[in-house]
Amino acid sequence: MDTISLLMQGFAVALSPESIMFAVVGAILGTLIGALPGLGPANGVAILIPLAFSLGLSPTSSLILLTSVYAGAMYGGRISSILLNIPGDEPAMMTCLDGYPMALKGKAAEALAISAIASFIGSFIATIGLVILAPILAKFALKFGPSEYFALFALAFATLGGITGKNQFKTLMAAAIGLMIATVGIDISTGVQRYTFNTLELFEGVDFIIAIVGLFAISELLFFLERHAGDGLKQVAINKLKLSAKDIIKVLPASIRGALLGFVSGVLPGAGASLGSFISYTLEKRTSDKGEFGHGDPRGVAAPEAGNNGAASGALVPMLTLGVPGSGTTAVLLAMLISLNISPGPMLFQQNADLVWGVIAAMFVGNLVLLLLNIPMVGIFVKLLSIPPKYLMPIVTLIASVGIYSVSHSALDLYFMVGFGVAGYIFRKVDIPLVPIILGMLLGPEMEKSLRHALVLSDGDWSVLFNSGLSIGLWTVAILGLVLPIVVGPIVRAKMARSKNSTR
Repeated sequence: MDTISLLMQGFAVALSPESIMFAVVGAILGTLIGALPGLGPANGVAILIPLAFSLGLSPTSSLILLTSVYAGAMYGGRISSILLNIPGDEPAMMTCLDGYPMALKGKAAEALAISAIASFIGSFIATIGLVILAPILAKFALKFGPSEYFALFALAFATLGGITGKNQFKTLMAAAIGLMIATVGIDISTGVQRYTFNTLELFEGVDFIIAIVGLFAISELLFFLERHAGDGLKQVAINKLKLSAKDIIKVLPASIRGALLGFVSGVLPGAGASLGSFISYTLEKRTSDKGEFGHGDPRGVAAPEAGNNGAASGALVPMLTLGVPGSGTTAVLLAMLISLNISPGPMLFQQNADLVWGVIAAMFVGNLVLLLLNIPMVGIFVKLLSIPPKYLMPIVTLIASVGIYSVSHSALDLYFMVGFGVAGYIFRKVDIPLVPIILGMLLGPEMEKSLRHALVLSDGDWSVLFNSGLSIGLWTVAILGLVLPIVVGPIVRAKMARSKNSTR
């Protein structure tokens, strides 16, 4: 009953004119960002964080705006998948398998509409799961001590291979780089300068917002222009929508199954939207009648879209309740929370109940807004694909740069942003993922604090890190999370590649 009353209070916040405005703006911007191939939700949220700061938005308004951008980008990723056979981001890859064949058959409008409905179902069901599961997990997390929190942070780094889908060694190396950057500044415990080189601007450490914008937005500018420096992309023409109630009913079971599988994938540390999309499509293909999977079956569009949107909402559960992001985008949202002096974790639901429940309620509102916007306005969204990137990406970068400067009014921050951008570009060229770097910067200080606290309480006895059943369980899951991607990851990626190649 407490959960329902808190959710009702959240709706009072989410249904205010200001919150609705930010939800609509975020949904539109997110859909536009998601429609651009390769940009993705993490980049979209990273680009708009400085804008939220420069506008002086309240924490609730900022989070409503950015979570709406997150949801909108997950919706928008399907547009280029269906019309161009180019996934807007990795989770949208499975949508290409049946979405693009539907478009080639003259059913592009139907494919876009089905994907919008499935995305709505996936997000809606997963948000209900968030309402039910998050308070329970938050209460359980209150049992955590410093040893358990250190093990939890180790678990977060051990399962990064699932989030990035990259080489495990490079993922851990990227996390180590992030942890190294996190040590820059004055040690709070001892007052000793660490790697500051007597530079006053480094005494407080490296601002992770600058790092995020540089690593994601600036590197994306360099990378995107390198790949698509010419004209806009030509997409399949959109026909007049002819979607009947029978067509919707046919894809409804696939959407519900995909939503449930996606939510579970999102909650699991390191699994993420890519796995949610893949297992939803695979299960639907194996359990349903053969149909035309791979050749334009609507269920092949609905299942992965419900799966990746369900996983996107599910990834917010560990981020809000434990302070451990379940995806790359939630790592960026975690940075936003920390920069607002809000500590995600079990106490968030007690100390900032209005904020967290207002944001959860806004997710219901935002999903409804996205459904109402995406079907009638999809023609407007796809026009963005015809804008030459050489015009579009500099505008995006200008917005990010102005936002960074307006926060600190420091030219040095702009140099840092460009430096991180160049570094991010180089890292991406050699397949070193960026999310672990950000996660290392975000979780490093708290991980160090937990370790020191545990050792102080035990008089330096390292066995304190393994002296409870909860910490042993977390360490066990961490080891499995480190080993399983090495063993299972290549098998899953090979199956995904074979699935895509077999449908061409």
